[in-house]
Amino acid sequence: MSQTTLGDDELFGEAAAEVRADVEEHLGKARAELPDPDEVWAADADNVLGVLNGLRSALDAGDAEDHLRQAKKWYTMGDRADAFDDAADLAAAIEELETLIESIGDAHDDVSDLTNAVPELRGTLRNLDDDPANDA
Repeated sequence: MSQTTLGDDELFGEAAAEVRADVEEHLGKARAELPDPDEVWAADADNVLGVLNGLRSALDAGDAEDHLRQAKKWYTMGDRADAFDDAADLAAAIEELETLIESIGDAHDDVSDLTNAVPELRGTLRNLDDDPANDA
């Protein structure tokens, strides 16, 4: 291509559109990795530990954080290059996903703590019942 058919402004506009498309693609992939709301809500287990294990598995965000990181990387590059005419929608989507992924991670950690605590508590309560000193 000659210099006259493809100027710098046109190249920059094309690159900016590609950067925006990359950000949007990674945001879409991050959303696709988020837990299914019905799987987070539904429980199919015989006991509390089964429910907790199922919930912990359902709260797995997969590669959502990695895709969000890629979206943020490309967004930051495009933003610093002043490549976007209006990127408020991208910034808002990134912030929303970041908050949601953090909340999912916090809930996963809380459920993991309960998954460890409940069997221990059950064992302690059983030991208390078996202690002859408690019969007095």
